[in-house]
Amino acid sequence: MSIWKLRLSIAATLAVIIGLSTLVFTAILLFTGFFDLITLGILVGAFNIIQWLISPYIIGALYKTRELPPNENPQLHQTVENLSQKSGIKTPKLMLAQIPIPNAFAYGSPLAGNRVAVTKGLIDTLQPAEVEAVIGHELGHLKHRDVQTLMFVSILPALFYFLGYSLMIQSWYGGRQRQEGSNSALIGMGFMAFSWILNLFILNLSRTREYYADRHSASIIDNGAQKLSTGLVRIVNATKNMKRNKQQARHLNAFKALFITDPDHAQVDSAQIADVSATEDSKLVREQLAKKITTGDRLIEILSTHPNIVKRLRALQELA
Repeated sequence: MSIWKLRLSIAATLAVIIGLSTLVFTAILLFTGFFDLITLGILVGAFNIIQWLISPYIIGALYKTRELPPNENPQLHQTVENLSQKSGIKTPKLMLAQIPIPNAFAYGSPLAGNRVAVTKGLIDTLQPAEVEAVIGHELGHLKHRDVQTLMFVSILPALFYFLGYSLMIQSWYGGRQRQEGSNSALIGMGFMAFSWILNLFILNLSRTREYYADRHSASIIDNGAQKLSTGLVRIVNATKNMKRNKQQARHLNAFKALFITDPDHAQVDSAQIADVSATEDSKLVREQLAKKITTGDRLIEILSTHPNIVKRLRALQELA
């Protein structure tokens, strides 16, 4: 996928999300007279903005992150600094997440600043060159302001969902006349259904920005596409093989959209790729290019924050 196709896809998806949201919201307010719901909309928007501002502290508590001092892993710090310079961005804080899943994520806010976190599992599982490629991907998210973009568009489905839910509750317990209450309930269900449609567009936007971040990593690292490809395969297989109880899985996946791969799809992704230890890394990645993507794979991808692993590897090989 070319850089211009990526940019066009991102811009088109954003335009659809914002345009549809504005159109539906304005039309319903104009034709139903529920202008008092504007207050609720403002409150929902304010809540999401506050959540974004303090989210780095929530993520830090959830994933047990701590700032990694330079003397603890100087090579990793040097990697982040060098790649930040190549990316043309300020060097973010380097964090270590004390969780076994091999993964990495970029996050931040105006209050906390930008941060890149690597998990203990990532350092233990990947080769240094692969870790470098993963960090390049995360810096791509920071350069492209993906955290801010996805935060902004995620407010919209939340807004429509809470408006719809409030209308339904209002129709059931508000003491209105039967016809008026029925109309409110129908409008509320329409709001909630529309929030689900918007979420599909947001998931598509998230997947596209993963391709964009992959491209960034490949552009700033020598042989970056190959290094990131093998790193992704190792991450998927290691995640699949980990024994996690349901409570821990929910705990680790709370902010999975930030991760470089989706832990929930590790089983599916791993079924499409060979065991990393079974062959040479370069041969392993080449074998994936011939994999067939089924209709089921495409349907699963529609509901995922991350691209199908085979499609992602193919996109990286085009860069290589």
